[in-house]
Amino acid sequence: MSTLNVMHPYPLGETSDLYSADAFQMRVQQRMDVLRAVVGGDHLLNPEFSYCAEHPHKLRDAAVLILAVNRGPDARIVLTQRTAHLRAHAGQVALPGGKIDEEDIDPVAAALREAHEEVGLDPALVTPIGELGSYLTGSGYRVVPVLATAPAEIALQPNPAEVEHVFEVPLSFLMNPANHLTQSREIAGKKRFFYAMPYEDHYIWGVTAGILRCLYNTVYA
Repeated sequence: MSTLNVMHPYPLGETSDLYSADAFQMRVQQRMDVLRAVVGGDHLLNPEFSYCAEHPHKLRDAAVLILAVNRGPDARIVLTQRTAHLRAHAGQVALPGGKIDEEDIDPVAAALREAHEEVGLDPALVTPIGELGSYLTGSGYRVVPVLATAPAEIALQPNPAEVEHVFEVPLSFLMNPANHLTQSREIAGKKRFFYAMPYEDHYIWGVTAGILRCLYNTVYA
């Protein structure tokens, strides 16, 4: 798969003011009231999934971590590629995270627990900033994306039972609308539309790309 050329929507000289971990944290904090009200989801591109928004009590709760790692002027977002043997979403690119368990006091606790289990992330090195509302999936989940930063010295080790590979993508790439493709494929006999953000050899699509699109719409658009 070829790499897309990155087209910066802002002058390159402003990169440090937009995409560093500190700038990310500041922009999220400035938009906290808007972030909490965000309700994204698969139904925005697929009207047949509207029942998710109409019947929120039927959704199962989950949380994922959008972690901006301090890599200088351009922070990196941590993503995983799930192992091929998993029953759900095998081989797909995902944000660290999973179902919210009863012992989790909130989505932040769930996201940090799952990230520790999946990639060995030390929760003590993470600075949570806030939550990006919720994202409703066609498969029946209400996902809360937790926004956070971490220093460059974090050490990540994928859990082979769940994660094939852990990698980082520049924040500037993910927050560039030129890299947000709208694609479709036939699933269960119906055409489904979704966002895709191919990066190097990784195909970021579906819920993960949809959540990152919501982040762009509320923090960087």
